[in-house]
Amino acid sequence: MEDHFIEGCKKRDRKSFEMLYNKYAPTLLGVCYRYSKSRAEAEDVLHEGFIKIYKNIHKFEGKGSFEGWLKRIMVNTSINNYKASIKHYFHEDIDDKVIANEEAEEPIILGDGIDKEKLLGLIKDLPNGYQLVFNMYVLDGMSHKDIAKELNISTNTSKTQLFKARRTLRDKLSKLLKNPV
Repeated sequence: MEDHFIEGCKKRDRKSFEMLYNKYAPTLLGVCYRYSKSRAEAEDVLHEGFIKIYKNIHKFEGKGSFEGWLKRIMVNTSINNYKASIKHYFHEDIDDKVIANEEAEEPIILGDGIDKEKLLGLIKDLPNGYQLVFNMYVLDGMSHKDIAKELNISTNTSKTQLFKARRTLRDKLSKLLKNPV
């Protein structure tokens, strides 16, 4: 069935594209929301991403996962939106030894005390740079080298932003788990 509406979309069949949108929009909105400050912004990015999908669907050759291809477009569209809206970068490099020591600390194990929505809320509350690098590295599995290239920053800045994001999340989670609301 998926191949049928992909081919329909390549032929610019409106009904096929509507089927594609209905099937994937909820999942892709979640991808966009991870990189956005509000649902309205995420919806704007989603629509912009679907325009790119519509214009470029003929480039999908059936190699690899179609959903993965769609997600990659949404991640790139989200990152481009972030780049367009950011006024400046603030970064401060931290020595790699400090990062290595921090990563060696005991991780916080989330049990029944934190639900997915609360965790996503904590991630969304991170400063923009921390949130963006955290999403790209942890949730989308990108390397620091790829993040640096995509955001036009140094690899060290990517590592620093991830370090600070993890530290901030760890602090917030520790407080939350000690004093559950």
